[in-house]
Amino acid sequence: MAHQDLQAYLAYLEAHKLLHRVKVEVDPIFEIAAISDRVVKRGGPALLFERVKGSTLPVATNLFGSIDLVKAALEVTDLEEPARRLRALLELPADSGGWLDKLRFLPRLAELGRYLPRRVKEAPCQEVRVEPPSLEELPVLQLWPGDGGRFLTLPLVFTHDPLTGRRNVGMYRMQVFDAVTTGMHWHIHKDGAEHLRRSGDRLEVAVALGADPAVIYAATAPLPPGLDEMLLAGFLRREPVEMVPALTVNIDVPARAEIILEGYVDPGETRLEGPFGDHTGYYSPADNYPVFHLTCLTRRRRAVYPATVVGPPPMEDAYLGKVTERLFLPLIQLQLPEVVDINFPPAGVFHNCVIVAIRKAYPGQARKVMHALWGMGQMMFTKLIIVVDADVNVHDLQEVAWRVLGNIDPRRDAVIVDGPVDILDHAAPRRGFGSKMGLDATRKLPEEGASRPWPEEARAAREVLELIDRRWQEYGLA
Repeated sequence: MAHQDLQAYLAYLEAHKLLHRVKVEVDPIFEIAAISDRVVKRGGPALLFERVKGSTLPVATNLFGSIDLVKAALEVTDLEEPARRLRALLELPADSGGWLDKLRFLPRLAELGRYLPRRVKEAPCQEVRVEPPSLEELPVLQLWPGDGGRFLTLPLVFTHDPLTGRRNVGMYRMQVFDAVTTGMHWHIHKDGAEHLRRSGDRLEVAVALGADPAVIYAATAPLPPGLDEMLLAGFLRREPVEMVPALTVNIDVPARAEIILEGYVDPGETRLEGPFGDHTGYYSPADNYPVFHLTCLTRRRRAVYPATVVGPPPMEDAYLGKVTERLFLPLIQLQLPEVVDINFPPAGVFHNCVIVAIRKAYPGQARKVMHALWGMGQMMFTKLIIVVDADVNVHDLQEVAWRVLGNIDPRRDAVIVDGPVDILDHAAPRRGFGSKMGLDATRKLPEEGASRPWPEEARAAREVLELIDRRWQEYGLA
C-alpha cells in the first residue's frame, strides 16, 4: 500500500529507524539548513524539527537524502524496480502484429488507467482555512548567508496550459517577499513559464506543500509537455492520487497535502528575486522573475512544513536524480535502442554530465547518440556527454576515467556544439546559451580514422581466474 501522505511516510521512516526527531528549538534562519546539510552529507537520516522558532508548525527535511530514503519513499527494494515496470509497459505490439498481439496489450493499458488521479469532495488539506491568508505562519527557511531571503524550496506548483487545459506540476523555488507575495522562479525553458506566456492574462496557480513522496518526486521529473505528473505519481505508488478542487482557483490539488497556497501570477509583473545558494553549489544571481500573489491558504490542523536544502553536492536532489536516471532509461532506450546504460554523476549536479554506454555497430554512432540526447527535452542542458562501449560499467567512475583517458584522440573524438544551456550555468558566456561537449571514448573503427589496429585489453586468462577463485582460501588472502 502506498504512503498515503507525508505524515504516513514520516511514520514509516520512524518505524524503520530512518527518521530523527530534533526536540530542541531551532531557528529556520540558517540553523536548520546547516544541520540538514551536515546530515545529508553523512547519508541520512530524515529530520523532523519539532520546535521551530517563530512557528507552531514542525519542519521536515532530508526526506530523500540517501538511496535508502529514496527506496523507502517509493517503497521499492531497488531503484530498478519502477524502471522494470515501465519497461514492461512500453513493450508495445509491433505495427505488423496481428489482432491477438494488440489484445494482449489491452491489460497494460487498463493497468495504466488505474493510476489516473481520482477527484474527491473533502480533503485533509482544507481542514483549516487561514483568514486572512498569510505566509507568516509558515516556518520558511533561509538556507545560506548570501541568500536574498527565505525561500519555499519544496513547492509543487500546479498550473494549466491556457490553450489545451493540460495540467503541469513543477518544482520551482519561491522567495517570500511578504505575507502575500513570493517570487516564482520560472526559467524560460519551463512549462510554467510557457503557460504564463500563453495566458495573456492572470494565470491561476496552486502550490502544494507536503504531499506523499511519490507526488513530490513526480513534480521533479522531466516529463515531456502534456504528460500528467499525477499519472506518473499514481504509477509509482500503484494507487491513484486523490485530488480535490481548490477553493478559489480552478485547479485540483493533492487532497492529502499538508498546506495549499492558492493565487495567481500576472504576466506583466516581475520583481527582483535572489540571490540563492542553488543546487549547483553556487549562488545564482538575483534576476527579475514573475510574482505569485496569495489569495487563499488552507492546511491540515496539524500540518508539517516540508523543505529541502540545496547546495554543494551530494544533496537530496542527487538522490532524486538517481530515480530519474533509472526511471527514464527505458524511455531513452525506446528511441535509442543501442543505449545500454547511463549515469548522471552527482558531481555534475544531475544535468551537467551524463555517461552513456552503447552497443556500437557502425562508424559515427557515438556522435549520433550525443546529438539525439541533446535533442531530448531537458537533456539539452547536458554540458558533457561521454560515450563508452557496452562492456564499460558507467557507474564505476575510475573505469570510465581510464577508458576516456586512454581511448580518445582529442581532435578526432571531441565534439563541441553551441545551443541552449541551463539558466543556472554560471560558466556559460551568455545567460541560457553556450557550448556543450561530447567525448567519444568508444573503440574506433577504421572508417572513423583508426589506421592502426585497436589494442586488446590486458586481462588474465579465464582459466587462471577460475583457478585462483578455487584456491583463494589457500593463499591466505580471504
